[in-house]
Amino acid sequence: MELRHLRYFAAVAEDLNFTKAAAKLHLAQPSLTRQIHKLEEELGVLLLNRSKNQVTLTEEGRSFLVDVQRLLALATESVLAVQRLSRGETGQLNIAYLSNFDFEMLPETLRAFRHTFPHVALNLFDMTPAEQLRALEARKIDLGFLGLPPPASAPGLQWESIARHRTVAVLPAKHPLAARRQVKLGELETMFFVGLSEKTHPGFRDWLNRTCRQAGFTPRVLQDAELEPALMTFVAEGLGVTLAREHIKRLPHPGVALRPLAPPLKSDYCVAWSRSNGSRVLQQYLEIVKTLASQGHGSLV
Repeated sequence: MELRHLRYFAAVAEDLNFTKAAAKLHLAQPSLTRQIHKLEEELGVLLLNRSKNQVTLTEEGRSFLVDVQRLLALATESVLAVQRLSRGETGQLNIAYLSNFDFEMLPETLRAFRHTFPHVALNLFDMTPAEQLRALEARKIDLGFLGLPPPASAPGLQWESIARHRTVAVLPAKHPLAARRQVKLGELETMFFVGLSEKTHPGFRDWLNRTCRQAGFTPRVLQDAELEPALMTFVAEGLGVTLAREHIKRLPHPGVALRPLAPPLKSDYCVAWSRSNGSRVLQQYLEIVKTLASQGHGSLV
């Protein structure tokens, strides 16, 4: 029994007319009649009652038609599914992000992707940058909204900057510099800094050092925080100052003042993925991310 035989039977059973069914199937009527006879012989069951003026389904034919219609629908869906997979329109995409930052590009790209590829399952994971790096290397996620570029110790990852964010000085609210509208980076040279731990934010210390060296000094980091809320608390308690992307203002920061730098400095915001990940779904999503990035979405200017 072939799938085409099931299609032939379904066409005749739905029209109860060999002439009409043959026309729909683009077959000669005698050929269609022979194929239905062969199907009945193979099954050993009479599916159709034939008279000179009428064709009707037998009880066995009615029961068989239900199963045939289900099988044909499944076959059609299987073909469509594998075609969607080939075009990168189905499957799943696992994306990690930083919950402490309501980065607007993430929801924008998700909306655009969902509209274009409704059959792809999107799974989101709240992870620190260090967790994202481990998950990317283990292929547990496809893409990470990482923030800082991956460190040199992760050569298996590829990354791209998708936005440029202003860098701000994070100061205790009662610090004299907090009264200024802007702060020169060099004015922080004599102060102690607090930073983000390399255990949770690999590369933060390198970024902080590179940024401060533009003003001719290396920051003296007194203490590290595991997460951004703790970093803000340390600053509020007077343990030091720090630098951060302007998006940090979206965190609660009582006792903390955020001041732009003069002259302005910007930091890259990066996404990262495994070089060995050939997922078409991932590539489709990256195209959306890059398109929105090129249009200036997510950048603070």
